[in-house]
Amino acid sequence: MVDRLLGRGREAAPAEPVDAKSAVWNRVQLARNIRRPRTLDILGEIADEVVELHGDRAFGDDAAMVAGFARIEGRRIAFVGQQKGADTDENIRRNFGMPHPEGYRKAMRVMELAERFGLPIVSFVDVPGAHPGPESEERGIADSIARSIALMTRLRTPIVAIITGEGGSGGALAIAVGDVVVALENAVYSVISPEGCASILWRTGDEAPTAALAMRMSADDQLALGVIDIVVPEPGEGAHADPAETARRLRAVILAEVDRLARIDRDELVEARYRRYRALGAYTEVAAPAVVPPPNRGLGDRLRDLLDPTRWSVGVPSAWPSRRDEPPAREEV
Repeated sequence: MVDRLLGRGREAAPAEPVDAKSAVWNRVQLARNIRRPRTLDILGEIADEVVELHGDRAFGDDAAMVAGFARIEGRRIAFVGQQKGADTDENIRRNFGMPHPEGYRKAMRVMELAERFGLPIVSFVDVPGAHPGPESEERGIADSIARSIALMTRLRTPIVAIITGEGGSGGALAIAVGDVVVALENAVYSVISPEGCASILWRTGDEAPTAALAMRMSADDQLALGVIDIVVPEPGEGAHADPAETARRLRAVILAEVDRLARIDRDELVEARYRRYRALGAYTEVAAPAVVPPPNRGLGDRLRDLLDPTRWSVGVPSAWPSRRDEPPAREEV
């Protein structure tokens, strides 16, 4: 009786199958959690000193992009990263973490300073996508993103890119061209948002979970695809549950990778970075069999074939040429 009450001697109930679509969509929601630690929150936990720079020296300062210098356990670094807000008012001020062109120009300004001073760059990626507003188009958002990507491919200094939340579209890639790419466990990385993909393929945003699964945008999937290199486990229910512990785990990875990359020759570093991104999306070319061209037939032959009544009898052309002076036999019709 006691064994029966305590469940002893009985086989354990089989675990319920995990719905892959729901699991991926849950990761997307965790990556978007408003209490998730942002760039300045993480730096406040891991850095001994932070100096933020402002402005792009051309148009203005963009609050959605933060950039500057920091000191972590005696190591000096330059940092760039998108910054979302913790509430509605701050999100509006920071444009929900979507930088304008001047934000990317500010990031490029700091990255060029880092190369000049020989400092490693750590970028923090957390953006739903490139800002689509008319003001961004007027000020050249596409040009700014393209220039930022081009700059990072040739910088002669180590670059560590960290996906902390959402890594969406070119807005993320603009500061994510690194020698090593790290992602938090519940971060996502994709060429388009799930809602955007679903609206294109299914003409409705309700299929966003299906799109998220098909795009393989979770950190584990991206690791398997070779897009990212390291996945950092999150504490408890996620990074939002314990931001301080999340930052401590990131600090260990950042310091280890900065020290490792610092020992690599600069020419080799840039060449390896180039090869890394050229290898993404690699495919194998297969020789196609030679196609025999059809015989060059004259206009008269083609007209006779077209007017041949047996051509339409059973859907297959006759095996012998037709004659205009002989009607078709009954069995041919």
